[in-house]
Amino acid sequence: MKSKYYITTPIYYVNDVPHIGHAYTTLACDVIARFKRLDEYEVFFLTGTDEHGQKVETAAKNNGVNPKKFVDKVSENFKNLLNCMNFSNDSFIRTTEKKHIKSCQKIWEKLLSNGNIYLDKYSGWYAVRDEAFFSESEIVDGKAPSGAPVEWVEEPSYFFNLSKWEKKLLEFYESNKEFISPKSRRNEVISFVKSGLKDLSISRTSFSWGVKVPNDKNHIMYVWLDALTNYLSACEYSNEKNNEFFKKFWPADIHMVGKDIIRFHAVYWPAFLMAADLPLPKKVFAHGWWTNEGNKISKSLGNVIDPFQLVNKYGIDQIRYFLLREVPFGNDGDFSNSQLINRINSDLANSYGNLFQRVVSMIFKNCNEKIPLKPNNFNKEDITLINSIKNNLNDYRSLIDEQKFDQYLKSIWIVISNANKYVDEQAPWALKKNNFERMEVVLFTLVETIRQISILLLPFIPDTAEKILDHIKIPHDQRKLKSVGFILNGNIKISLPKPLFPRI
Repeated sequence: MKSKYYITTPIYYVNDVPHIGHAYTTLACDVIARFKRLDEYEVFFLTGTDEHGQKVETAAKNNGVNPKKFVDKVSENFKNLLNCMNFSNDSFIRTTEKKHIKSCQKIWEKLLSNGNIYLDKYSGWYAVRDEAFFSESEIVDGKAPSGAPVEWVEEPSYFFNLSKWEKKLLEFYESNKEFISPKSRRNEVISFVKSGLKDLSISRTSFSWGVKVPNDKNHIMYVWLDALTNYLSACEYSNEKNNEFFKKFWPADIHMVGKDIIRFHAVYWPAFLMAADLPLPKKVFAHGWWTNEGNKISKSLGNVIDPFQLVNKYGIDQIRYFLLREVPFGNDGDFSNSQLINRINSDLANSYGNLFQRVVSMIFKNCNEKIPLKPNNFNKEDITLINSIKNNLNDYRSLIDEQKFDQYLKSIWIVISNANKYVDEQAPWALKKNNFERMEVVLFTLVETIRQISILLLPFIPDTAEKILDHIKIPHDQRKLKSVGFILNGNIKISLPKPLFPRI
C-alpha cells in the first residue's frame, strides 16, 4: 500500500490580489507534493481561499457588491495563479462551500459538548486587517504588532478556553521537536505560550459575513476558527457516512504558512484540535518574507511583486527556480531583478541548458542520431559521475523533508558543474578522431547523468525537465525516483535539440 502525504498552503484571504508571497508558499508546497509523488506517495495537496470576515464584508461594500459576488470574483484570481505557476494541487477549498460550513459547525458542536466553549462578553483591541485580537501589552503606539490599526470592541462573545491548554501545548512541543520549523519560530511560539494564554473570543455579533454559530443566529464564528477548519473540511470531516478519506489523510503531514500567521497555526489550531479530540498535524513550517530590491513590500510604496507579470516576462520554470534557489527557505529574502537574470543566465542557460544542448547535439551529429548502447567498459571517472546522484537519493529525500530547497538545488548544480567539467576533460570531439568507442562511452555517461538530474528536477522546473526527458525518450512510467537507480539501456533515436533557456 502507498504511503500517504497531506500538505496544505494557508488559505489565502480574498480581500486582495495574489502577490509573490502567495506564489512562494504555494510553490514550496507544490515542490514537496511533486517530489512525494515522484517517490510514489499518495499525495493530497490542498490550497484555497478564506472568504469570510469583517475585512471582506467591508471590501465588498466598498465595491458596491454583495460579499458572495465579491468573493466569487476574487477567488478566481487565486485559481488563475495556480495555472500561471504550474501548481499541481489536488483540491481547492473555499470557505463559502457547504461542506466547509458543515465542518465548522461540527467542530464547534464538538468543542461545546466537550465543555470548551462558554458565553461571555468581549472587551478589547481588535485589528480588522489582521482579523486578530490583541492584549493591551501588545499594542505599540496605538497599533497592533503588525502595524495594523486597532479598534476597541465590546460585544457579547463565545469564548474558547485556550488558557486550559497552555500546559498541554508546552508538553506537546517538548515531545514533538519537529512540530514547529524553523527553530527560530519554534522558540517564538514557546515563549508566547509560556508568557500565559488567555481564553479566546471565537464569535462576533457586530457584522454578519461568516459561518453562523449553531443554535445562536446572532453570532458568527471568529474568522480564524472558520479558516483553520478548512484543513479538515477538504478531508471530508463533515461526511459522517463516508469518512474513509478523512481517516486516510488526517492528520496533515505539513501546514506551510508565512511567519505572520504562525501563532494561529501553532497555538490556536493545535489547542482547538486537542479540545475536539482530533489528532494534531505533524508539522507547521513558517517561511520568511520577501523584500523588493532591499525595500519592504507594500501597496503604499507601489512595489508589490506581481507573479503573473514575472512569469510573463521571464518564464514559469525560471521564476520557480529562482524563488527556491535564492534564499534558504525559512529566512527572509530579497527579490532583485539583477540576481534573477544572473540565475537564469548562469545556472539555467549556461550550466544546465548548455550541458543538455551540447551533449545531445554531439550525440545527434556523431552517433547516427542515436543515444549509444549502454557500454560494459566504464572508466572510474564515468562511474563517479553516474553514481553522483543515484547513490545519494536518501540525501535528497531528507532535504525535501527538512524544506532545504536551496541545498537540494545547490547539490544538483554541483553535479551539473561536474558534468560540464567532465565534457571538457574527456573532449569527445577529439575522441571522435582517435577513439570512437571511448567517445560513445563518454556521451552515454553524460546523457545518463542528464536523465538522472532531470528526474530530480521534475518537482522544481517541471516543464523543462519533462522536455528533456521527452527529448531523450524516457517513458513516463520511468520518471520516478526509483527509476534513477537503474541505468539507461541506450540505442534511442533522438532529434536535434533546441535551446531550453533563452539568455536574457
